[in-house]
Amino acid sequence: MQALKNEQRTKYYFILPAFLFVAIMVIIPVLYTFFLSFTKWSMAGKPDIIWFDNYLTMFADSRFLKATYRTLLFSAAALLFEVVLGTGIALFLNRDFIGKPLVKTFFLLPMVATPVSIGLVWMLIYEPTFGIANTLLGYLGFEHLPLWLGSPDTALLALVIMDIWQWTPMISLIVMAGLAALPTEPIESAHVDGAKAYQILFRVTLPMITPTVVVASLLRLIDALKTFDIIYATTQGGPTFSSETLNVLAFINAFQYFDLGYASAMLVVFFLLVLVLSLLVGRLRDRVRIDF
Repeated sequence: MQALKNEQRTKYYFILPAFLFVAIMVIIPVLYTFFLSFTKWSMAGKPDIIWFDNYLTMFADSRFLKATYRTLLFSAAALLFEVVLGTGIALFLNRDFIGKPLVKTFFLLPMVATPVSIGLVWMLIYEPTFGIANTLLGYLGFEHLPLWLGSPDTALLALVIMDIWQWTPMISLIVMAGLAALPTEPIESAHVDGAKAYQILFRVTLPMITPTVVVASLLRLIDALKTFDIIYATTQGGPTFSSETLNVLAFINAFQYFDLGYASAMLVVFFLLVLVLSLLVGRLRDRVRIDF
């Protein structure tokens, strides 16, 4: 009996290091951020408890509300194009052709590059005089944009394009894994019944990979909402706050204005926003799994 108890206790010893790591690196910082959100602290002296004043100020702050809107707009626009393009590219790569391994390798390179280096490269692409972006616009018959990242009208759009370029391969990679795991019998049966290629695509293949696409969308949504490095490396939220998201605004309040209590309140709201959206998409994923 004692040996059985020791054996049951042993399994907890194995998970203890992982639990301590999560507690130290995740749980404790989250709880400390939650505590700071009820204080006013500039890293000088002790935090002063002001309870809900930060939250009341925040929800009356137009800059915060606009940053929230831009965060949702940026994430939704990037996610929409990434899912559509990523799924299409995965369907294209899910066939045999000469040079397929090489194409897949080059296609996945943007995903493994560092965000800051990507930002610097795209600043050269968006350069008004010799940048590739304006050159392509000229070939297509459109007028050059003088300031891609320096205009309030185009800064957020330019960042969305950068995000699409970097993270579409992630969606493709997940969808390709889903395509590889599909059973072949339904597709073969559709061929036998005389179904055409587009009918097989829209009535057989896409419905079967829909749960995989939803999972990929959930993972990408969480990442898109948290985007910080590319934005800060290229525009720092400018010009005139036109590309400022919640992450950037919280960073500026914490490390430029040294108002850590107010920044912590923003991060708490941001955490709850990501949590709610993740739960909604997770519920959608569960419903899709049930339907299919």
